[in-house]
Amino acid sequence: WGSLASWFPWGWNEPVAYNYGDNVYVQGDSVYVGQEAVATQQDYREQAYTIAMTAEEVAPDDSGEWLSLGVFAMTQDGQASGPEPTLYLQLAVSKDGMLAGTYYNSSTDQSHEIAGAVDKQTQRTAWTVGGKDWPVMETGVSNLTKDEAPSLIQFANGQTQQWLLVRLDDPEGETTN
Repeated sequence: WGSLASWFPWGWNEPVAYNYGDNVYVQGDSVYVGQEAVATQQDYREQAYTIAMTAEEVAPDDSGEWLSLGVFAMTQDGQASGPEPTLYLQLAVSKDGMLAGTYYNSSTDQSHEIAGAVDKQTQRTAWTVGGKDWPVMETGVSNLTKDEAPSLIQFANGQTQQWLLVRLDDPEGETTN
């Protein structure tokens, strides 16, 4: 977390973890982070969309400086064990909070670009795949420093799914944090 927090110019002291179903949950029509109601379900989904679409509105910094966040396998069942994953994400972030990377589906051998952003107030990170508006995938940026990162996929029709991102070791056997 320390390396990532110092990467950004926003003066973050403490990470905000987004553990969907645990410290981020729905009660009635409200989404809570911790004990605080932060938005209606619709507003929370629209916030994720707005964060993801920021990537199209703001040009990345010209320095070309990007920090690798790592490569993650995606598991739909939310468990680190289970069937062999076929979906993978490679993510990097610029100093101005733009998110880029690659989504790869090994069962179809197709890859697509990822574009998104980090919200400097909430530390939410959201992105889309292949230049499409939906679905929007999100997690906390501090979650992406961990070996397992809970995430949420928001669909245009209002449905959501919880997924788990599991960090893969790099080819030399070291992880990127």
